[in-house]
Amino acid sequence: MSDRRRFLKRAGMLGAAVALGGTTPAVAAPLDLDIDVDLGRLLGRDRFRWLAGDHHTHTQYSYDAMYTVDEVVGNALRYGADWLVITDHGYPAHEKSSVEATNADIRAARRRHPGILLWHGMEWNVPSAEHATVFFAPGANEASLLRTFEHDHDSRLQNDGSNSPANETRAVDAVQWLKANTRDPIVVVNHPTRNGRVAPHELRALRDTGIVIGMEGAPGAQADGFPQPNGNGGHRGGYGNSPGADSWPGFPVEAYRTYGGFDWMTATLGGVWDSLLADGKGFWITSNSDAHYSRGDHLVRPAVPDGYYDQTGKYPDPIHVDTPQILAPYADFFPAQFSRTVVGATHRTFTGVTEGLRSGRVWITHGGLADNLEFSAYSSEGRTATIGGRLRVRRGANVTVVLAARLASCPNASGSIPRLRRLDLIQGPVTGPSTPDAAHVDGVTVAESFEPRWWPGNTVFFKHTFRNVRAPFYVRLRGTDGNRHTPNGIEPIADIVGQSDPFQDLWCYTNPIFIDM
Repeated sequence: MSDRRRFLKRAGMLGAAVALGGTTPAVAAPLDLDIDVDLGRLLGRDRFRWLAGDHHTHTQYSYDAMYTVDEVVGNALRYGADWLVITDHGYPAHEKSSVEATNADIRAARRRHPGILLWHGMEWNVPSAEHATVFFAPGANEASLLRTFEHDHDSRLQNDGSNSPANETRAVDAVQWLKANTRDPIVVVNHPTRNGRVAPHELRALRDTGIVIGMEGAPGAQADGFPQPNGNGGHRGGYGNSPGADSWPGFPVEAYRTYGGFDWMTATLGGVWDSLLADGKGFWITSNSDAHYSRGDHLVRPAVPDGYYDQTGKYPDPIHVDTPQILAPYADFFPAQFSRTVVGATHRTFTGVTEGLRSGRVWITHGGLADNLEFSAYSSEGRTATIGGRLRVRRGANVTVVLAARLASCPNASGSIPRLRRLDLIQGPVTGPSTPDAAHVDGVTVAESFEPRWWPGNTVFFKHTFRNVRAPFYVRLRGTDGNRHTPNGIEPIADIVGQSDPFQDLWCYTNPIFIDM
């Protein structure tokens, strides 16, 4: 037996199948891959560098934020970010006065901080919808392109934010403009059910442009649900709204809350995200900080006269105070402090990160629940695929999924080392194109659950084999600290208003691997 095989046998595998009733996983046989492919190559360790980052942040050039560009970048580096996108809000004063000034600060930050890949993007007010991240390849004309896009296609400037078929078409046209006029554009739908304004048919239409790669599986503002000393408290993720005039009527009231900090579309087994994946097309999830004011910070925004931002497109630099700020609006974390979007890049460049995002080679985590997640599949015919990939097999073949989790080894921002108590391997059917407003798909199940336990090197390995595969499907992975879930079950539950310490309910998710016939 080779040294590699001996190590895998020692590593062990846990996890008999878990019924949805929530029975405890049992210890199973040791992990033995029984394949000739090297484990490192199977998991992509010879091809990918896993880079943590954040695509949704704000500065003093947003009408509702305060940090300098350098403060956002410096804190992102402090918490281990490898890449970052500055996305100040589209707004008349921003388009008029802020874009070039922000770009000058970003270019200076690139020179000062070469250790981070820094984009200049924006938070787009989407016609007939709500918000989305927009960014594209840096270059000499990045500011002028961004300003043109904002001027011509932002709903705050064009007054086309209300829900209508004509405005939905405007949103798709705007994305097509990015496709035609910028290099390597990326669009991500932000906080999709916070206001219920992005219908499933809009997500599908945007996805099919090839530029809108996915949505925030978990929003920023994760500190908003902390219990407050004044007795008040907010909603984790800022999800405290109700259906409005422009909300899609098909969303139930529970869609307007987060579940373990994750959007209802993502957290619901067989929900909107699964229905999009069942179409057989990639639509990826991300996470972010949405940093405006970070909880516990000692910086405050100076008082300014009414109308100051509308006149200048910028707030003065924040000033230091002795008391840490924890009351609203300090509802955010800094980039990578709590939420991380981890991208498998072939190289540490702008193109490497965007290619990884577009390919769905992404997993996301809250509160440092896992230091790393690796997730691959191989067939009995010798083919392999990893996160975001597609594995083509013959009907009747066996497909084995292998996962590796490096357990947390350092304290997170709460001062404690989180424990990953369960990993769920989720299986869903690929049924082909569905009706545009399909928001549910049957047959999505937890194929197997695993209980990670410490192992030398702090990495645990598991596998699951699907035998005699007869129809296409996808698999994805989620993990939890196990603190909050449905009674007698394993599904996440709604966060409690004003009583949602985010560090007490941690989850992580991967994007799927598709198994094609």
